[in-house]
Amino acid sequence: MPNWLLPENIADVLPSEARKIEELRRLMLDNFRLYGYELVMPPLLEYLESLLTGAGKDTDLRTFKLVDQISGRMLGLRADMTIQVTRIDAHLLNRASVTRLCYAGSVLHTRPSGLHATREPLQIGAEIYGHAGLEADAEIQELALASLALAGFAEVRLDLSHVGVLRAIIAGDAAARLDEAALYALLRAKDKPGLLELTAGYEAQTRIALLALPELYGDIEVLKRAREVLPAAPGITKALAELAALAGSAIGRAEVAIDLADLRGYQYESGAMFALYVPGLPNAVAHGGRYDHVGEAFGRARPATGFSLDLRELARLLPTAERKHSIRAPWGNALELKQKIVELRTAGEVVIQSMPGHTDEQDEFECDRALVLDVDGCNWILKNLG
Repeated sequence: MPNWLLPENIADVLPSEARKIEELRRLMLDNFRLYGYELVMPPLLEYLESLLTGAGKDTDLRTFKLVDQISGRMLGLRADMTIQVTRIDAHLLNRASVTRLCYAGSVLHTRPSGLHATREPLQIGAEIYGHAGLEADAEIQELALASLALAGFAEVRLDLSHVGVLRAIIAGDAAARLDEAALYALLRAKDKPGLLELTAGYEAQTRIALLALPELYGDIEVLKRAREVLPAAPGITKALAELAALAGSAIGRAEVAIDLADLRGYQYESGAMFALYVPGLPNAVAHGGRYDHVGEAFGRARPATGFSLDLRELARLLPTAERKHSIRAPWGNALELKQKIVELRTAGEVVIQSMPGHTDEQDEFECDRALVLDVDGCNWILKNLG
């Protein structure tokens, strides 16, 4: 096998694509800062039990594992950064007030999430800790939508769901609670025959509500239908009210859809959840939601909500970056030439000095001007190359 081949679903990022990704990263991190988010940089690997705390089985299956040759303990290469940021908030910062944190970095997956997906996403995200109210959820949702707007996406669909609906439905039914994981899987797949079979021994009210959930998807009117067909339990009433408020805050910025059976990440999330979709990609480009319980394992049960997206996947949907206009200059040690090049670069110009005997071949830059001596051979001037 040639030594330049990479593993499946692992790829280099070449110049024009790398610039798109980097420009998106800078735009989004700068915007996070305008909202008051502080940047953190967790390590690429850490002890496995720390990485998997509160993350659920899905994250465990996606995590590469290895033995630390120093301690002999199991290490994991992060498959998601949210748990790490939660650890930083709970254990290292240890603040009593609301804390806003953001991050950007590579994560690794044992398997790709889709047919053409990379196993090395570049994850960027933001999290709010310390506020249990819906205001934090609304800010995170707004920030996620603003991030896609910065990337140039005008058509965005926001899908909302809430793990509290299902948990309230099964709260009073012991048999249903034992099947919680199976119920989530069947609801996500909208498997009505499977639900009919699994719920045969449940209490009548529980079964009716569970069988109704796969049909409760569509626009914001779904919430009205949900109030009519689901039990009037406090947990359900609260969850539907939160979804209505979040849907209302997104009107005018995105197409809003509700799906009460879309319960991805239920082991991780604890409240309202959302996913963002854009034209050209069947899978969600961003996911977010509330996960209040995760910090408990790090010694502090802090309310938490946040979102993340994969910059590499997002950049793949964008047009090829335009080539940057630049200036070609000769190689030389003349003081006047060096001073002129410094002056141009200080002004923000790209100046590429040609190595003797070579022509420049670059994907990123288009040399439309050249630095040449004037007719008197005294001053360096810019000449248009047409």
